[in-house]
Amino acid sequence: QVRLVESGGGLVQAGGSLRLSCAASRSISSINAMGWYRQVPGKQRELVASIRSGDSTNYADSVKGRFIISRDNAKNTVDLEMNSLKPEDTAVYFCNARLPFGIGEYDYWGQGTQVTVSS
Repeated sequence: QVRLVESGGGLVQAGGSLRLSCAASRSISSINAMGWYRQVPGKQRELVASIRSGDSTNYADSVKGRFIISRDNAKNTVDLEMNSLKPEDTAVYFCNARLPFGIGEYDYWGQGTQVTVSS
């Protein structure tokens, strides 16, 4: 099991930058993958970016070239650097951790942090 706590959300103007951080309650070196998802009312939760234990990454097409995900195994944190923010980036952002469970995997989630981008 792992507890996840997000921080860094807030209100920014279009074109600005924001950095989100996710703190895990245990070592993340043994966690298969961690990532950031976002959700707005009336829409499905979508993957923003993910990073595996080997540091391979995956990004949604809408954020490629603008967002960067990174991990610090010593601090047990995963950050999301967001640049050139757009109003459509407005959402609640959730931290995710995928851990081994039996023959498969299980997802853990943080409580979410609000990001609002004004036009």
